[in-house]
Amino acid sequence: MKQRILPVIITAAVTSLSTFFIANHFQRSVPYFAEVPRHSAGTGANYASFNGEVVGTAPGAVNFEAAAATSVKAVVHVKTTTKARRVTDNNVNDIYAQLFGPRQYIIPSQVESGSGVVISPDGYIVTNNHVVANGDEVAVTFNDRLTATAKVVAKDAATDIALLKVDGEKNLAYLELGNSDDVKLGQWVLAVGYPLSLDATVTAGIVSAKGRSIGVNKQRSETAIESFIQTDAAVNPGNSGGALVNTAGQLVGINSAIASPTGSYAGYSYALPVNIVRKVVNDMMKFGSVQRAYLGIAFIDNKTATPEQMKTLGLDRNEGIYVMNVLPNSGAAVAGIQKGDIITSINGQPVSDEPQVQEQMARYQPGDNISVAFLRSGKVMSTTVKLDKAARQLTLLGASFRPLSDDEKGNFGVQGGLVVTDLGRGELARKTQMHKGFVITDVNNNPVASVAELEQAFGSSKNIQISGFQPGYQGRYYYTLNNIDALNGN
Repeated sequence: MKQRILPVIITAAVTSLSTFFIANHFQRSVPYFAEVPRHSAGTGANYASFNGEVVGTAPGAVNFEAAAATSVKAVVHVKTTTKARRVTDNNVNDIYAQLFGPRQYIIPSQVESGSGVVISPDGYIVTNNHVVANGDEVAVTFNDRLTATAKVVAKDAATDIALLKVDGEKNLAYLELGNSDDVKLGQWVLAVGYPLSLDATVTAGIVSAKGRSIGVNKQRSETAIESFIQTDAAVNPGNSGGALVNTAGQLVGINSAIASPTGSYAGYSYALPVNIVRKVVNDMMKFGSVQRAYLGIAFIDNKTATPEQMKTLGLDRNEGIYVMNVLPNSGAAVAGIQKGDIITSINGQPVSDEPQVQEQMARYQPGDNISVAFLRSGKVMSTTVKLDKAARQLTLLGASFRPLSDDEKGNFGVQGGLVVTDLGRGELARKTQMHKGFVITDVNNNPVASVAELEQAFGSSKNIQISGFQPGYQGRYYYTLNNIDALNGN
């Protein structure tokens, strides 16, 4: 019996070993008794569990889904309509006009579009001033396709912010305002808007810089405030007025501009910090316009100073802005700030250039008290400044003026005069070769040293002769204007 069983056992063993050998030789890629790995480094792929969740997601991975879903519902499409209008060409050198009268043209109706952000359930919407600045009618379309007429509550060219209101709504989706001071370089953000008249579009990027000034607002306002958040989130025409949100779905900025040689996205986009937006919108709701405050200083920073000034003023060794002049009776003067001080922070926020100063000052109203830290002869000091209302500037002939400071009088060697701070687009700009910064010392041979004296001199005659000088140039300049109509304003 044993002799019969033994060959069977031997045959079975040989067969099993042969089968194992063949399988192992020709199917080496098949793992045996191996546990399915949760993560395979270097393969670029992850396994998915049965419920659709990714297995092995890296800790701290960013997920934009919730922020995108929230923000898309609160961002609207803004359409601005400009009605057709008739214009007259008053070119006196036109031969046709001399024979048949001035030419008349009809500019057809135009529609422009942008984006806006709902900031309250009862229909307040923030957008850019340049989106609605020239419009006669404004309509907004919500994410659910509802279209409604919007009223322009207020506009501000200096910050490029406008506030709209849609009446009759009480339960709109809206975005919570975040804190732009908490935005950090490298932080992920989403840009949400209606680019190129597409439906609501979400793009992602990182914060690449803060406190950027690119001059775009200065094309519309002499008192422009620019301290943009720069990102690489794709933004195109039509995104203006849309939302910049963090991954928590909070509004941290209003998308406003792009830096591009072509007019389309080329890698850099710019948003207004929400902390400025919050203050401007609150002013618009309460007062109908923006209440501006100022420190009352003239300063120079490390971006505008020459290498010689950097070394002489100490800006190469200290972070801050150098106080060149303190206006008499201003909040800074009363608080004890002096020429030569280096201001390092405002209410605890470091400041080292003009955009940072502008951003801080844009948050406060006249009468607010702020803490200012500064260096004086290397010693750290601080004071509390009560902010003043922005200085009144006279507007005559389309231009704005301010009196010379005592230091300027001494530097120029004159008893008094007025500086042209903005030529504007009126008669002074059209009929003279005057430049910004020109100092007017006399009108009709009478000295002028104050805004009131200039106003009186301009208003006393239809024909005036202005004399003065342009700092940096030799000699005096004389300009004669006939049949003028000086318009006064603030």
